[in-house]
Amino acid sequence: MSGIGYRRLVTGLVAIALMMAIVSLALVYFFPAPPSTVTLATAFKGASFDYYGHRYRDRLARDHVNLELRETAGAVENLKLLQDPHSGVDAAFVAGGISNSKQAPGLLSLGTVYNNAFWIFYHSSQSIEHLSQLKGKRIAVGPVGSGTRQAAERILGLAGISDATATFLAFAGIAAVEAMKDGKVDVVWILGALEIPAVQALLRNPDVRLLNFPMAEAYTRIYPDLVRLTLPQGVLDIEKNLPPSDVSLIANTNRVLVRGDLHPEIVYLLLKTMVAEHSEPGIFQRAGEFPKSTDPEYPIAESAMEFYKNGPSFMQRHVPLWLSVHIQRLIAVLATVIAVVIPLFHYLPLLYRWNVRRRLFYWYARLQSLEASIDSNPSNRKNAADMKVELQRIEDAVSHIRFPLTFSDQVYNLRSHIEIVRRRPTARENLPVAAE
Repeated sequence: MSGIGYRRLVTGLVAIALMMAIVSLALVYFFPAPPSTVTLATAFKGASFDYYGHRYRDRLARDHVNLELRETAGAVENLKLLQDPHSGVDAAFVAGGISNSKQAPGLLSLGTVYNNAFWIFYHSSQSIEHLSQLKGKRIAVGPVGSGTRQAAERILGLAGISDATATFLAFAGIAAVEAMKDGKVDVVWILGALEIPAVQALLRNPDVRLLNFPMAEAYTRIYPDLVRLTLPQGVLDIEKNLPPSDVSLIANTNRVLVRGDLHPEIVYLLLKTMVAEHSEPGIFQRAGEFPKSTDPEYPIAESAMEFYKNGPSFMQRHVPLWLSVHIQRLIAVLATVIAVVIPLFHYLPLLYRWNVRRRLFYWYARLQSLEASIDSNPSNRKNAADMKVELQRIEDAVSHIRFPLTFSDQVYNLRSHIEIVRRRPTARENLPVAAE
């Protein structure tokens, strides 16, 4: 292989490698691979957020995504972690009434998932019918920074119950159950789903009563983010008649919030998990009532709206997560190739013809320049010799250029013109020299 051929080969390989690198970087930028690990902020152990966090983790593990659970004090801390770009938290459970999109911009909702009831348990030896009777009591309201404590302060505050008129203690979940059993608290305030262990343990404890929430309807009018629920008589155990009568409760509605830059495929897996976990009928909800595609406090993510409207895409239904991103990149490459190649079929022949004509015009221009030199110095024999050499150089160059057959007539015309120019200085050399 000649030196010129070798340099051309190296140049071509470098160009191809550079092009592949640019395409790869573009694909990684526009079609990033979904992360293999995602962090979900839940709450303290025994809370409903903790309960569902573990269930979410088990389901995402089936799709080979590791869901790390960040144990927190609750919804208030979860919101702060989501707003902190350095926290490492990608998604979180957040209760209603904690904040909204004006106070926490940049966060997106995947929809509301279930109603979270407020449970007030007290010793059966006592008789409590109104919230005002909780004055002077030791009340387990959860840790500072939790949604449980914030809700307790907001709702109990309307009845004049505060840390100035009662003793608020940080026990929560199973720890609150044990504290009541040990006589360390008089009342336990729990914000959580019916299924969580703390609620189940207290509901089935014969030494504990559940407060029939007074003025539940009034609270839902004062705080629109609250809803009224009814725990029907005997729904927990028909034989034992648990509870012994209908119990009015109030609840807020929980949602799953995510960062705006969370990968769409992870959003889809979370939505799929939400449907699997929360769409079944329950004591407080009808089949298919949750998850809901509406959220009064936060905007719904665009990918979530598409999911609720049309369901999972074809690839999401039939292609594993790890493979879907590669297929998307392949489709992008094919679409780009088609968008570029099809116009090239039209423009490449035009470009090729233009390039051939450009080379012909180049040598025509050289020939024209040489002819002008001959005309400007018709009697200079030294210039004539130089011009013959230049003319031979032009002819040799043209004879070594490969032109397509469609340009044969133009090539022969160029060679004819070269011959015409060659004859001109020869003719002048044969002319007689004028007498001095």
